[in-house]
Amino acid sequence: MKLGSIGKLLAIAALAAAPFASAQANELEFESEFDNFFGTELRAPRDYSPQYSSQLERHIATLADGSRGRIGVAAVDLSTGEQISVLGDQAFPMASTSKIAIAATFLEMVDQGRLSLTSEFPLMLPVRSRKFSTAVAPVREGEYMPAHELIDLMITRSSNPATDALIAAVGGVEVVNDWAQRAGIEEFQLTRDIATLVRDDGEFDPAVHIDLRDSSTPQAMVELLSGIYQGQWLTPESRMVIIDAMERCRTGTRRIPALMPDDVTVAHKTGSLNNTSSDIGILTAPDGRSIALAIYVTGQGSRGNREARIAAIARAIYDGYAEPRRQYASASYDQAGS
Repeated sequence: MKLGSIGKLLAIAALAAAPFASAQANELEFESEFDNFFGTELRAPRDYSPQYSSQLERHIATLADGSRGRIGVAAVDLSTGEQISVLGDQAFPMASTSKIAIAATFLEMVDQGRLSLTSEFPLMLPVRSRKFSTAVAPVREGEYMPAHELIDLMITRSSNPATDALIAAVGGVEVVNDWAQRAGIEEFQLTRDIATLVRDDGEFDPAVHIDLRDSSTPQAMVELLSGIYQGQWLTPESRMVIIDAMERCRTGTRRIPALMPDDVTVAHKTGSLNNTSSDIGILTAPDGRSIALAIYVTGQGSRGNREARIAAIARAIYDGYAEPRRQYASASYDQAGS
């Protein structure tokens, strides 16, 4: 840090040592000065100017304007390796997009002979309890189902009881985190089962607050999707269990798939929590080229507006990669509707 910066820091810190009577005002001023000078995860320094590597990335940044809430985007053309990122290294609530990693963790155990897709496990049904009343929300065992059906329900319909059944089957969220770490996906953290996550949802507003619990970055999720799609960690059979279910996903029709051409194959997984909507997936063009993308949207006033943003960004990414010379205005946010 330069000498001038040290002096500025000392001046800012002096605000915190002011008399107690004006502590609240000083705290607000301290926070404002600190944010303005150093920047935070949510607020850049005054002289901050993001640098984008391509015309497409600049266009996506325009569509992902965060003035009404944070929007994070990452994508990679799996044929060329060309990447784009807009707040792609910021943490966002994974919500149900984490279910892809849970499926991969279970299927690795299948590949190792430790579990079987025909083994049956009970649905984990939530039991009513007050928010934050317990560290882990109570659940009870429901109907037993084979693992392949649980995975299908978890991905195609985003079933939470099926997800918690699979989390219990692999040995808990720590085992999923371990799988992600071994896969080299560092910015991934699953903290709670889904019953607890949903029960305690709303503690923070993700549009203005970064909660590292149950979070990932868009870039990390693109790494996850790319590795699964390219067969890095699973056998071809296990890989297809995930991809096939993602292609049959029945949630989020107004998100990534909404504006896609009819001849594009969409394999995706949605996520939704308080004031946040997301969608991650693989787009496959008629010529076989594939794109991995992750879009996390907070704020925007309503779920419909968030979904419209996701749809517009996804189409712009597809157009930008599939037809680099076309004018990007054809996939504007206004076209997406709300």
